Amino acid sequence: MKANYTKHILEFKSPAGTSRGVLRTKETYYLKIQEGDRWGLGECGLLRGLSIDDRPDYEEKLAWTCQHIEKGLEWLYSELEEFPSIQIGVEAAFRSLHAGDPFQLYPSGFSNGTEGIPINGLIWMGDETFMKEQIAARIDKGFTCIKMKIGAIDFDTELQLLKAIRKEFNPSQIELRVDANGAFAPSEALEKLKYLSELQIHSIEQPIKQGQWQEMAHLCEVTPLPIALDEELIGVFSSERKWELLDTIQPQFIILKPSFIGGFQGSDTWISLAEEKNVGWWITSALESNVGLNAISQYTFTKNSKLPQGLGTGSLYTNNMPSPLTIKQGNIWYDSDKQWDISQIP
Repeated sequence: MKANYTKHILEFKSPAGTSRGVLRTKETYYLKIQEGDRWGLGECGLLRGLSIDDRPDYEEKLAWTCQHIEKGLEWLYSELEEFPSIQIGVEAAFRSLHAGDPFQLYPSGFSNGTEGIPINGLIWMGDETFMKEQIAARIDKGFTCIKMKIGAIDFDTELQLLKAIRKEFNPSQIELRVDANGAFAPSEALEKLKYLSELQIHSIEQPIKQGQWQEMAHLCEVTPLPIALDEELIGVFSSERKWELLDTIQPQFIILKPSFIGGFQGSDTWISLAEEKNVGWWITSALESNVGLNAISQYTFTKNSKLPQGLGTGSLYTNNMPSPLTIKQGNIWYDSDKQWDISQIP
């Protein structure tokens, strides 16, 4: 058995605005395992500035992983605890290696093309005109759940955009989610949540920066609309610490980005703890290419969540890997009539 990795720079079709800045490119790494005439492929979806494993020794650890690939999945997974994006790459690559079809990681109604997964339509930050154009495009494409990133432009302008949607579509027609990416100060967060709650928002992701457990716990206790933890889960490795976080903050939802939280095993742990505490959850990709998005989507389908998931990021890039993944009427599908093209991977 041998392994190698390939670095790939994904290029955004349009600049993607967040409260932490504008994204124009995103690097990712493909991990390929070969054993005889079989091969398996996984993606290590690092996101600079946010992933806990955004470290100077990242590629060195990838090379080390390839050198020790014969140690197997379980040994490597435990040794890579501080590198969750490599953990998921290893998990997916081994699952791909042992599958009948390297891209059928979790065979199901989704992977055979007979069932789709409902997803939210993502609205990136930008000026008012740009955000209005995105909203109209998502609604035209049949999305019934829209997630808008907020916190980078004037809050009143963002409220007006949300009001315009709500004026035209009631909550049974369009579900609205907002994602602050930690942009609100604790002192102002509750007041802003009250304004948002008047628009019958489904939930807000990460209203204040992660790491402020007591402030977030207070917000979750008094909030007029459900709060979903996102960045808060990053870097919380042990089951004991995960339980402590949920027990202290008691959020209404958690959002699972497998590339940030220890892949599929890490996600399973969070789901188990959340369900024990009656905390809702959904799964979101983290700007992976179609390789990682495929693995995460197939995994997500097996979890039987009825909520719209955050899996609509595959169409963001000009140079994504051609794949059967497609979005129709607010759902992501695996179109078995389409083919993968992995020619860019040696």
